Amino acid sequence: MGMAVLWGSPGSFLHALLTLLICGQCAVAFSGAGQQETTCEANGSVYYVGEWYFLDSDHCTQCECTTDGSACARTECASLPVACIHVSHYPKDCCPICEKIGCEYGGEVYELGQHFQPSACHQCTCYSDGIAHCQVADCVPPPCVNPVYQKGICCPQCMDGPNCYVNASRTQVIPGGEPVWVDSCTKCRCHEEQDAGYWEGHRLAMCSHVRNCQPDEG
Repeated sequence: MGMAVLWGSPGSFLHALLTLLICGQCAVAFSGAGQQETTCEANGSVYYVGEWYFLDSDHCTQCECTTDGSACARTECASLPVACIHVSHYPKDCCPICEKIGCEYGGEVYELGQHFQPSACHQCTCYSDGIAHCQVADCVPPPCVNPVYQKGICCPQCMDGPNCYVNASRTQVIPGGEPVWVDSCTKCRCHEEQDAGYWEGHRLAMCSHVRNCQPDEG
């Protein structure tokens, strides 16, 4: 019985000593943690570790309260759409906001649904996707050999009416319609077809010559 007490006491003593050492380390760790920051002061307020906030002086700077103090980073604003036609920048917002988008075409901005004509040959519409969709006029070949382009009109116009060349030399032009004596022996006439494709491929007159006739020399 005396031996049991003798062996038991040293064991209890060692166990108590080990426990004391472990608790001593815990106390040191707790003491070290107690020296770290637990709050941050900013904007006239106190924030706890883990809290996020924006600076009153700069709505684009966001901070987090950490045990080492405030950690801040500035928010980068995304670029506004090129065709933005209404921008708002509210006092409490970091970045400007595009509240209305149109279409950008040729350096100009148009509202959604707007029809516009950037040139005489283009008809465009600003669609909801912010893209201008355009159609180009398809001009039919004019029924003359000397068409003229006029300002504000897409397709060339025959100012003198239909006409054609007398022959392949293309040096003489006669009006369409009635036959024309191009010399004393030759009578020519422009074709009467009004089809654009025909006019495109038949720009020479149909001519007939008087048999055994010698043109007068002028």
